Amino acid sequence: MKTNVERKTAILAVSFGTSHNDTREVTIDAIEEALKNACPNASLYRAWTSKMIIKKVNARDNVHIMTVSEAMEQMKQDGITNVLVQPTHVINGIENDLMKEDALAYKDSFAIGSLENGRYNPSILLSKSNKVIEILANEFSWLNKKQALVFMGHGTTHFSNSIYAALDYAFKDKGHPNIFLATVEAYPSIDSLKRLVDAYKPEEIVLAPFMIVAGDHAKNDMAGDDPDSWYNKFKAAGYKVTPILKGLGEYRGIQELFVEHLKTIEQ
Repeated sequence: MKTNVERKTAILAVSFGTSHNDTREVTIDAIEEALKNACPNASLYRAWTSKMIIKKVNARDNVHIMTVSEAMEQMKQDGITNVLVQPTHVINGIENDLMKEDALAYKDSFAIGSLENGRYNPSILLSKSNKVIEILANEFSWLNKKQALVFMGHGTTHFSNSIYAALDYAFKDKGHPNIFLATVEAYPSIDSLKRLVDAYKPEEIVLAPFMIVAGDHAKNDMAGDDPDSWYNKFKAAGYKVTPILKGLGEYRGIQELFVEHLKTIEQ
């Protein structure tokens, strides 16, 4: 690890990625802009962790989005000495573990975040889950008691998946009995969630993604035309359903929360 007194600092913004440019522009791009504005003297580099999405976007749009390892190599070539790694991941799951592994492979080439202090824990979104609850409750303060807000999280086989059920409970513990959270690929499932929503007896369901971007899952699994989409499952149950295709990264409060995380590791 370099110990130069004068360092050349860069921010490495790491996202899962998306092939939907419309949502990327107002989520990932917006978060990266907020990070850059918060640290104007630092260069900003982008890396995505989904190699499948990288391959698709690179071929379709004729661009080159880097993996974490490629970005670390590029920064090394560019003379960067201090790297502030800031993921836009929601939970500390598989993608975040892989990101940390790839970044730490370069621990002898850079000062990485707060590694010099004997730890390396780049903050994911739910590092401050109570703050996330506050931000989203404020964003949806227009809800009335006859409406239920249903968030769709991604879900994972990683043990960190338990945070989704905990967060669903926390929304209610914080005084929001009409806010629910389930996942598209794990537990709580739509079937588990629907039983809880039915018990609340709302007149209308508002669907929103609990993901940084409003991509495939939001457009298809949540709000799509397929009979198994969350939209159609609630419609079939007799509810009025209103989908909101707005990723978490589009909310200004969420962008500012990532900036707070960055400032923590910058110190």
